[in-house]
Amino acid sequence: KNRGGEVPRPAVAIDNVTAWPNLTLLRNGTIVATIFNQPCHGTWEGSVECWGSTDQGQTWKLLGTPAPHDPATNRMNVAAGLATDGDLLVIVSGWSHRPPKGQRADHKPPAQILNPWICRSKDGGTTWSIDRDSFPKTPTGKPGVPFGDILPGNDGKLRVGVYGADAGDTFVLRSDDDGKSWGEPSRVDADVIIHEPAIFHLGQGKWLLGARLDGLTIYSSSDDGRTWTKGAALSGKQAHPGHFARLKDGRILATYGNRVLPKGVDVRFSSDEGETWSDPLRVAGFEGDGGYPSSVQLPDGQILTAFYAQKTTDHPQYHMGTVIWAP
Repeated sequence: KNRGGEVPRPAVAIDNVTAWPNLTLLRNGTIVATIFNQPCHGTWEGSVECWGSTDQGQTWKLLGTPAPHDPATNRMNVAAGLATDGDLLVIVSGWSHRPPKGQRADHKPPAQILNPWICRSKDGGTTWSIDRDSFPKTPTGKPGVPFGDILPGNDGKLRVGVYGADAGDTFVLRSDDDGKSWGEPSRVDADVIIHEPAIFHLGQGKWLLGARLDGLTIYSSSDDGRTWTKGAALSGKQAHPGHFARLKDGRILATYGNRVLPKGVDVRFSSDEGETWSDPLRVAGFEGDGGYPSSVQLPDGQILTAFYAQKTTDHPQYHMGTVIWAP
């Protein structure tokens, strides 16, 4: 429920986009949603945009475009966060061989993952510098797909998760120059194919990572992300990917999309640093394609969760939805 004790009603925040939103809270209180700007599941050309809200998620406006796509490609896969100097960082990959807007891809030749760009904004997402060349390939020699939040560790280095198509091709990379260059990859799991690694820093060199396997599987690290240990599943099949956030009361919030009927966005809480979790609660529903939530806590203690939906009971087309609820 929300602070008023009512069942929260999701809002259409940004219409006619698939989004896959990533929320970043700037130091001035602005909430930035980094999204894919087309109403399709990446099947045609499109770019990554940043939209901002200065009224706690009630309204949104376009700020800028960190990754305008090249012709016959899209830019759609993102990781985002703040550099230690406060700059907004977005690392963006995408796919080759994409047709113009509205046309169907014939997949001949097959699309290839594009090498990620490092995009940086010093003015809260309005203007951007783009480094197209510095982000490294994974140790397997292939471009990695960035995902989730970009976060600092105790050593001041930033971390980001990337994944590929093969077993052992998911890594956490580090930057010791505030996001300008990346390296020191640590493999998460050499034995299974996992996707969309959502990282979270617990503090004191301890990290959680939620990866898409059958559901959302937890990995942990106690050496600042150098090695990872597989833990228990946080969710069942078709309930992924995830996002983690620290609440003001100390609990950890896990948010994830659940595509088992009836579909929706589920949340769970941990009071012991991710060792155990509460039963899931539903904060929003959707129909068809959807999920991929990201959450931030508002000054009044409520949670703003953004997600995407192909449709809902109240809206018939792709959009970024938001819901405000009390934890």
